[in-house]
Amino acid sequence: MGKQMKTAITPTREEDYPEWYQQVVKASDLAENSPVRGCMVIKPWGYAVWEKIVANLDRMFKETGVKNAYFPLFIPLRFLQKEAKHVEGFATECAVVTHHRLEKGPDGNLVPAGELTEPLIVRPTSETIIGDSFSRWVSSYRDLPILLNQWANVVRWEMRPRVFLRTAEFLWQEGHTVHATSEEAYERTEMMLNVYADFVEEFLAMPVLRGAKSPAERFPGAVDTLCIEAMMQDRKALQAGTSHFLGQNFAVASEIKFQSAEGKEEYAWTTSWGASTRLMGGLIMVHSDDDGLVLPPRIAPAQVVLMPIIKKEETRQAVMDYTNSLADELRALDFHGEKLSVEIDDKDKPGRAWDWIKKGVPIRVEIGPRDMEKNAVFMGRRDTPGHKKESMDRNDFVAKAVEMLDDMTQKLFQKALDHRAEFTEKVDGKDAFYKYFTPKNAEKPEMHGGFALSHWCGEMECEEKIKQDLAVTIRLIPFDAEEEAGECICCGKPSKKRVVFAKSY
Repeated sequence: MGKQMKTAITPTREEDYPEWYQQVVKASDLAENSPVRGCMVIKPWGYAVWEKIVANLDRMFKETGVKNAYFPLFIPLRFLQKEAKHVEGFATECAVVTHHRLEKGPDGNLVPAGELTEPLIVRPTSETIIGDSFSRWVSSYRDLPILLNQWANVVRWEMRPRVFLRTAEFLWQEGHTVHATSEEAYERTEMMLNVYADFVEEFLAMPVLRGAKSPAERFPGAVDTLCIEAMMQDRKALQAGTSHFLGQNFAVASEIKFQSAEGKEEYAWTTSWGASTRLMGGLIMVHSDDDGLVLPPRIAPAQVVLMPIIKKEETRQAVMDYTNSLADELRALDFHGEKLSVEIDDKDKPGRAWDWIKKGVPIRVEIGPRDMEKNAVFMGRRDTPGHKKESMDRNDFVAKAVEMLDDMTQKLFQKALDHRAEFTEKVDGKDAFYKYFTPKNAEKPEMHGGFALSHWCGEMECEEKIKQDLAVTIRLIPFDAEEEAGECICCGKPSKKRVVFAKSY
């Protein structure tokens, strides 16, 4: 039996996937847990990745006519009570502010004082308070459509936190639009879902399925929820973006009315759509390996890191001149409409190359006197097995840098696509379905299951039983699902099409 290769991350994915995830976050210096339970501190490297997500999504939103705005963090309790399904859906996750100042108590400790006349909810999502503004801004069909987005933080009191995936406070964007017709609102709902799908596939190199949520999984108060779902390396699903057709439900609750071209008073049609720092968790779980983070080039804060090797002080100036001039050449390259991002790491620190491997930088380059003599660089790609490095002519490296980065993006996407295909299968019959989602080791479950394409009768009772028995949910009803007669995998009743079942984050 051969000697097992040592990895930078312990445990490995196969040994303990949840703990592996936590260790990747730590080793890559993305984030750490906060003193406030359930919250996180996003560190500079992690926030730089988030800034790339924000910048590119923001640009894509604006290309569809959306403008940014900002709305209050605090929402009056009565606003949430306006839409019954909405308040019911978020009631158990709400953080509530009841006092507005602190005073010293009898024992000298600070205690809340100044009780508010009405409790305030810390924003779990903003449909209700934005709807209040819309009700004042809209009076005529000429005021429509309104296409807004806000970048913000939200609070949902999470009892089982995990950095990026489920935290009490997280960062996101939420888009909100108002329309004169149902058709126009639904068209916007579909449009924004496609924006998410294009972004996630092109920038994060994560293949996604597109479809609609089942009624039980819809956003509280929505008429329809569209979503994209990606498969993680442990075969679980991650919801990577949602777009909600709200119909007239929130317009009625918030009194968003307008006078039509025919002079009739009508309720407006609204949408909302959002993506969050959960994308960071997905990014980690789809691409990373047992040596740390793997970043697709278009989302990496730096596409290339240059590491000058200075063993003698007399060579320092020459090596640094060579490194700086190479950095200038690389930074002049166009990479999908932006200049290539290059970082120079001249720290005299043992193991710095491994630091960058764990951080997921796409290309690492070492430069020493011998490389300079040959007008060469010693480079390695993050997606190369064993982290092999090779000597490459400097001019060739500069000429091929963008091509290598694009090749890396394509290979990461294809690898994730192949993984999804390998663990997606049609599963028929209740026994086979339950076996598919049942681990062999109940105490410490191994990777199992995947995406099951199975028949469902459409009854919520069957959906709920499967969720209770197996912690498996309908992730989506695919847009491209074909009509096919079958039997529900729960009750055996007739079914017209297959849906995607999976365990999820």
